Amino acid sequence: MKTVHKNIQPERSALSEGNFYSSLKNKIGPGMNERIQKLRKLSFESEPSLSIERALIQTTFYKQNYGKYAMPVLRAINFLEICKQKTIYLGEGELIVGERGPKPKAVPTFPELTCHSVEDFKVLNTREMQRYTISQEDIDTYEREIIPYWSGKTMRERIFSHVPKEWSNLYEAGLFTEFMEQRAPGHTALDGQIYEKGMLDFKKQIQGEIAKLDFLNDPEATDRKEQLEGMAISCDAAIVFAERHAKLAEEQAKTETNVQRKKELQKIAEVCKWVPANAPRTFYEAIQMYWFVHLGTITELNGWDAMNPGHFDQHLTPFYEKEIAAGTLTRNGAKELLSCFWIKVNNHPAPPKVGITAKESGTYNDFTNINIGGVKKNGADGASEVSYIMLEIVEELHVLQPGNSVHVSSKTPDRFLKEACKVIRQGHGYPSIFNPDIYIPEMLRQGKTLEDAREGGCSGCIEVGAFGKEAYILTGYLNVPKIIEITLNNGINPVTGKQVSIETGNPRDFKSYDELYNAFLKQLNYIVNQKILVSNYIDRMFAKYSPATFLSVVIEDCITKGKDYYNGGPRYNTNYIQCTGLGTVTDSLSALKKHVFEDKTYSMDTVLNAVSKNFEGEEILRQTILNKTPFYGNDDNFADDIALQVYNDLFEAIDGKPNTKGETFHLNMLSTTCHVYFGKIMGATPNGRFAQKSISDGTSPSHGADTNGPSAVIKSLTKIDHVKSGGTLLNQRFLPSLLKRDEDLIKLTNLIRSYFSLGGHHIQFNIVDTATLYAAQENPEDYKDLLVRMAGYSDYFNDMNADLQQEVIDRTENESF
Repeated sequence: MKTVHKNIQPERSALSEGNFYSSLKNKIGPGMNERIQKLRKLSFESEPSLSIERALIQTTFYKQNYGKYAMPVLRAINFLEICKQKTIYLGEGELIVGERGPKPKAVPTFPELTCHSVEDFKVLNTREMQRYTISQEDIDTYEREIIPYWSGKTMRERIFSHVPKEWSNLYEAGLFTEFMEQRAPGHTALDGQIYEKGMLDFKKQIQGEIAKLDFLNDPEATDRKEQLEGMAISCDAAIVFAERHAKLAEEQAKTETNVQRKKELQKIAEVCKWVPANAPRTFYEAIQMYWFVHLGTITELNGWDAMNPGHFDQHLTPFYEKEIAAGTLTRNGAKELLSCFWIKVNNHPAPPKVGITAKESGTYNDFTNINIGGVKKNGADGASEVSYIMLEIVEELHVLQPGNSVHVSSKTPDRFLKEACKVIRQGHGYPSIFNPDIYIPEMLRQGKTLEDAREGGCSGCIEVGAFGKEAYILTGYLNVPKIIEITLNNGINPVTGKQVSIETGNPRDFKSYDELYNAFLKQLNYIVNQKILVSNYIDRMFAKYSPATFLSVVIEDCITKGKDYYNGGPRYNTNYIQCTGLGTVTDSLSALKKHVFEDKTYSMDTVLNAVSKNFEGEEILRQTILNKTPFYGNDDNFADDIALQVYNDLFEAIDGKPNTKGETFHLNMLSTTCHVYFGKIMGATPNGRFAQKSISDGTSPSHGADTNGPSAVIKSLTKIDHVKSGGTLLNQRFLPSLLKRDEDLIKLTNLIRSYFSLGGHHIQFNIVDTATLYAAQENPEDYKDLLVRMAGYSDYFNDMNADLQQEVIDRTENESF
């Protein structure tokens, strides 16, 4: 494979002759220097494309070697071949190096997971939003070389060819989704061990474990040996990949005429020769160390899921403080290196899906999340000067990725929270805010140690886990409002007329609300059990056919156990089901309880007939429901008690169900964009929601249902016990005029502190008015960089399809605190 040389000369006037770490002179005042401006511009303007290079390397290797090696060794050697052969890129002015594809924004495909069809490529190449370009030559090559080999062998085909009809009925009706039919499992975040060990240290540890294997008494010794051998080979692969970058930097340095850039290229070579083979010694090496590990994991297998550095500021702070004291690093130099890293993450769009979903615009966001602040392993405040630098970068760069979250405990200083709120005020949708005082007890309840829980946090959207020590697998979304829709139709999907679930009685015969709710509970437990049944099967398929030998190296206990990340190797092994639409299901039950069973304003037959007609000709009934029903999110116990009951019963249905790794399933309350999809495949609901309209997201109230302000919202949400979950999501939208003055920020910080003191897990904000959103729809070219908070991530408003845009517009626009 070829090597791309990018050796265009930077303008000499932009480069100083001083210490390497010295930041370029900034000619535009506070903010980005000229180097960062250029790198950001390239990242922002580069069009996402598809690269078939990884697929070609892998297919050739599998054709020649499948069946010759044990699966972990096969996967590891395959990874090594990719690292040896893939095109590498070193761009003009870069300081942090490495791309997953042959150039920025180039995305590889993962045919072992999901093999794109020719039609997929045509759709992706031409669709209006989230387009991925690909040449006709590459499409022809894919059709000739890759598709025939992988036909019938992909993980997606293994899944769909072995699921029971009962599961398929529910899946096709939209009662739940399955993450692993499109990508590799696992929202993953790292701890601090890669800053203390290099790949050579890991290899030494692996060899020690191989030497201790007891083939006489341990029936799994052979399996462990194969896994450990694969992990050792994967360490070699990461080193080879870095050394190729070092060689390229040296080659560029030989012909470089600019003195400062020559020094930079020589420094890049020095850094890449040292990490990841060895533990980093400097701030620069620590960032590059993480980036090589990140690239390794998302190149090895991760088709589309979150890979994260965890508490990156805490990991980098010792390097920063040591070098600042020694005079080998300046604050501006550290900020420049981190800005380069931020742009590197932004160069990596999520790999696109296959099948019918390829026709739908999704997001380019790959869900990398930088945790900022929080607490240290000893419980002390985790914010440092590096944390403040990161907040400045978020505000100045204004890029899609990486996502970032601020973690605010009772020990977090007000100054840090206020600085975070200043960034929130910009209206980018970043950062989101998390509460360690709640998510640490969440993890303790699940069986983590206190130290491991403190070191944990958010891995992608709102779900939390023990960083560097846990495989926490998000298995898919549960459409809770669809369950009440199915209940109200005795197991029939009213959209298709097909019987998809069990019969729980004709709701027109129910004499009480309790009868209705008990039928809902029966449906809920049946549907959850069907989902878990197949999720456990999929877990075993990944453990058997797609071990992640490189990722296993950097997740603690995989080496000592001799087990893969997907096979129970990590210290903790959790499966999550993400529950969506708490607001919609609560309000629907509230409407039926009040108007049918208590006030008897309408019969069940009348309401169900109106719902079946999408309220056509029934506007009086609909307006009665909308204006005379206690809705969730208003601090009204009538509705909030229903939300609490639904939440507790979701917990009982999911939490503690066994997975295949000796541990259990848990729930979190997350929707990402799935609440829009779920709404599209539903009819109208008894809360007055029209057919095909979005259901509520996470634990947020239904659109427009929260009429008593944000204080009432947080009171409603904290009536549920967030410690029972692995994450709850709350979206709020405010007018920009509410936060114009610095003193206005105090109100926002007080709202956050109040919510967290009452037991809230997470909160995030859109600071944008409706007029701006409509203007962006009318004149998208004038709002190219308008970022809004969608769910657990932000996205460019004009990269979102019309349904997603409308969902943001429909959120309650708060005019006061």
